[in-house]
Amino acid sequence: MRLTTKGRFAVTAMIDLALQQDTGPVSLAGISQRQNISLSYLEQLFSKLRRHELVESVRGPGGGYHIARTLKEVSVADVILAVDEPLDATQCGGKENCTEEGQCMTHDLWSSLNTKMLEYLGSVSLQCLVDQHKQKEKEKDAERTIQFRERPLASNAAAATHIQHTH
Repeated sequence: MRLTTKGRFAVTAMIDLALQQDTGPVSLAGISQRQNISLSYLEQLFSKLRRHELVESVRGPGGGYHIARTLKEVSVADVILAVDEPLDATQCGGKENCTEEGQCMTHDLWSSLNTKMLEYLGSVSLQCLVDQHKQKEKEKDAERTIQFRERPLASNAAAATHIQHTH
């Protein structure tokens, strides 16, 4: 069972939108550039997200999109289901007609997995993903700062080497 590109890109685009929307409406061109997702593909995804009332569009110069609800109210499952991404691990699409005789031996297993996946993805909000992203960025910045402070300046290192060799 795997999530397809459509679901992955929709979630990625929504996280990007959530991170950028404090500055006003976010253009799909900006998301396209930052996330390396084709603009025409984003237009298709956002059309579906708009129909499911997850995003709202702002027309005109400086227009774009913003998330229609609070970030806590939008789950990953909402986004994936809005773009028509099937979350189904069964061979039969949940119709219980896996074989000519009917349900396959593992149908209940895969059906339970579907339920667990939806429960999990429904429990993860955009707010949670945005918070995780921001925390990772803070950790990266802190690590860069520490590495910068620990690195000797090139001129100091050269001077120290020169002093050692001359004395």
